[in-house]
Formats: sequence, structure tokens, C-alpha cells
Amino acid sequence: MSLGIYTDTASLARLRHDAHGFSLLPRQPLSSLLSGRKRSRLRGRGLDFEELRHYRPGDDIRTMDWRVTNRTGKPHVRVYTEERDRPVILVVDQRLGMFFGSRVKMKSVVAAELAALAAWRVLAQGDRVGTILFNDSRCLQSRPARSRRLLLNSLGELSAMNGELRADQQATPAPGQLACALHLAERMAGHDYLVCIVSDFAGWNETCLASIKRMARHNDLIAGLVFDPLEQDISPASSLVVSDGHYQLQVEPERRDLGRRFQDSFKDSLGGLQSELRKHGMPVLAIDTVSPVCEQLRLELG
Repeated sequence: MSLGIYTDTASLARLRHDAHGFSLLPRQPLSSLLSGRKRSRLRGRGLDFEELRHYRPGDDIRTMDWRVTNRTGKPHVRVYTEERDRPVILVVDQRLGMFFGSRVKMKSVVAAELAALAAWRVLAQGDRVGTILFNDSRCLQSRPARSRRLLLNSLGELSAMNGELRADQQATPAPGQLACALHLAERMAGHDYLVCIVSDFAGWNETCLASIKRMARHNDLIAGLVFDPLEQDISPASSLVVSDGHYQLQVEPERRDLGRRFQDSFKDSLGGLQSELRKHGMPVLAIDTVSPVCEQLRLELG
């Protein structure tokens, strides 16, 4: 494995030891991006008392609070909450556009590590985890399960897909694959799922937004937006050579104020995406390719 350029199954498996100090559950510290979000609840005879209210037709008579009923002269019941199983679906981008990194790691490696950390944390909390892995040519699905063996299988598929990326890759970039992956997530997610999308969101369009809106009606969603600092600001570089594998173009950021305009364009696109997602209750975790992923997760999620 070339450090930072590719990952492998063993490296993703070892991240299990770093998957602590953060949580994808809705109860979060005030500093967390997830603070204030409601958890899915199943009303029933659970262990946690939630409220005392007037009796309504259809209420289970076993929940009647006779002491309050006798004191007030009106029937009252005690309402309890019971946490529902919280399946998690990780949608992980390994398209050719993710095979980019200017300093420490490729975006594709960071996406794989982010997904692995989230998966190990979910499994440690006793919930089910499933995956949708996609590149420019195919999508691989694994339904949510509470199984370390199946998770390792998914991480193996993820590392294999990561290892297929090449700068001279002949595959044509397919921005529409993001919409396809979200459509698969929409079909897989039922009610009260948590869908985590790890991508640079290249190819974002109205079809993607429509899938997000439909999933957000009955599920929670989180976006892990992976980016490289050079995508954000090219002004520190005196000269850059850009290539698509066939042709090369030399770029000088200082000429015609190109660096500033590039930075403004990135901020506009990133801000627009974040605003659109948050409008539908979807937190955005901006994860760069320089700092350790686990540290960034702990900072964002408390």
C-alpha cells in the first residue's frame, strides 16, 4: 500500500481502535453538529418515563397511573419511550474524481477511512450497519447487519474498489453515479434509518436533491463532504500543471487574479451545497485530506 494514495482492508480494520470519542447518535454535546436533533422513538412499555397525560381511547390500561387518577378524578396514563433499532447505511464514493490529493492523502482514502470509522462506531453501539460503495462503473450493496464478519467483507470490497483507481484509468468519469447511489440508498432505507453519504458530491443535481428530500421525510441523513485544500485555494502555488491523463494545462494562480476567483468559486459551491442540505435537516461534516480523520470527526461530533 502506498501511504496516503491507497488503503487496504487491514488498515481499515485497525481503525476500529480509533472509533471512539464521537457518536452518530442524536444525543450530542452542544458543540456537536448533531446537537438538538431528535432521536427516533417507539412509544411503548419501555424503561424510560417520558410524560404523564390524560387517558385517550385506545391507551393500554396497564399504563394507567391510579394514584394521579384518584387524586385528580380524571384518568391519567404514564407514557414510556423505547429506543428503536437504528440501522445505518454508509454511501461511500470511490469515483475517479476522488483520486486526488495535494499533500497527505487522496480524497478516496479519506472517504474510506471516514466510512470505516463510522461503521466500527455504529457496530460498537450495537446497531446494524450496511454499505453502498460506488465508483464510475458500478455500485455494491450490503444490507444493514450487526455482524463484524460482514463489515470486514464490506471493508474488503471498499479497499478493492479503492485499489482500482489509477491516474491513467480509462473509465469515463460518471457524475450520474452519485444520483444512482442515492437512489439505491433510498430503496434500502426504511423508516428511522441513518444514512451517511461520504463523497465530494461532484455531480450533485436536482435528481440527487429529490432523493435526499424523500429520504429525509422518515430518516436522518449526514453528509461527509471530503475535500482537498488545493481545491479550496490554489493561490499558494506559483504554478500548477493540470491533466486529465491525456492533456496537460499549466495554470498560474497569480495571473488575472485566478487564485482569488477560484477560491470564491469554491466557497460559493460549497456554501450552496451546505445550505441546500441543511435546509432539509442534513448536517454537513467538512473533512479535509490533511488532518487525521478521527480527530476531525471528534471535533465535529463531540
